[in-house]
Amino acid sequence: MVVHLKKRRGLPAVDSRKLRRRAERLLKLLSCEDKELSILLTDDEEMTELNRGFRNRDRTTDVLAFSQMEGERGDLPGEMPGRHTPPHPELLGDVVISLPTAKRQARECKHTHMHELIVLLVHGTLHLLGHEHERTDRRTAAAMRREQKRLVALLTGKQ
Repeated sequence: MVVHLKKRRGLPAVDSRKLRRRAERLLKLLSCEDKELSILLTDDEEMTELNRGFRNRDRTTDVLAFSQMEGERGDLPGEMPGRHTPPHPELLGDVVISLPTAKRQARECKHTHMHELIVLLVHGTLHLLGHEHERTDRRTAAAMRREQKRLVALLTGKQ
């Protein structure tokens, strides 16, 4: 398992080692030990650009997930139409987190900045694995919320 973590220059300090360890533990909990995950910690400006470019939403957001397991790659030779194998199945994808938004949300929820980063990491990683809460029914959204809560509790030791 490989976890890449990059923080844009000029942003507040973060315990990168702790966040990377939590990401590694998360991959183990999700039985994704053979996967590679990239995490980018950025600011609201870059997050707004990404949100605008990929989701047509001209505002910042807390977390975005870019899966390498899905998308428009076309069918590969010998595959059933509509189904494809990712060219690099070990690549799970990228989770992008806005540090300023995470900090605001941590204050609002009255928990630590690291706790909020873990919440966002779990949320984004679940999206990489195909979990959905926006364009789905209530039961599916609730199932994602329950799984997120379970994983955050395991990673933070808080119930």
